[in-house]
Amino acid sequence: MTRGIDGVLARIEEIRTYLEPVAEPGQVQQTKSFGSVLTDAVRSATPAATGSRGQIEDLIRQASARYGVSEPLVREVVRAESDFNPRCVSHAGAMGLMQLMPENCEEYGVSDPFDPAQNIDGGVRHLRDMLSQFGRLDLGLAAYNAGPGAVRRYGGVPPYKETRDYVQKIQERLGQ
Repeated sequence: MTRGIDGVLARIEEIRTYLEPVAEPGQVQQTKSFGSVLTDAVRSATPAATGSRGQIEDLIRQASARYGVSEPLVREVVRAESDFNPRCVSHAGAMGLMQLMPENCEEYGVSDPFDPAQNIDGGVRHLRDMLSQFGRLDLGLAAYNAGPGAVRRYGGVPPYKETRDYVQKIQERLGQ
């Protein structure tokens, strides 16, 4: 137990060094947002989670079959969200191939959102839940992109340009 606590304390100290940049005398100190610092720290602590395109395709096939979500749909969501980049991070803090938000990671038990297997597994479960909850592809995709609260609030696809473009692009790629 002590070894685990010591490891955590060492990691906290390492992160603290990122939060306290030292400026040379006479220089203006450049600071990063806490979110940027935390994202950098998470990336540096995460083992290389690269995954070749073939490995990612295998993970998509497996998760699609496991959770009953169309393989082409999952592939297009991954393409739209990250363009198959497992290290992708959005300005809003969404991470990995399927751009999971921290609350989605917690809900679906994803401890490393940059691990392609965990990210796709959690992302496909989340997508399945959004599709089940809203009963239509366009609404499920909108909920995946903008959140289920936005879909409920607007009684349909929210009027956000990003979300409307996202839903349209994926539906067109699927031939719908």
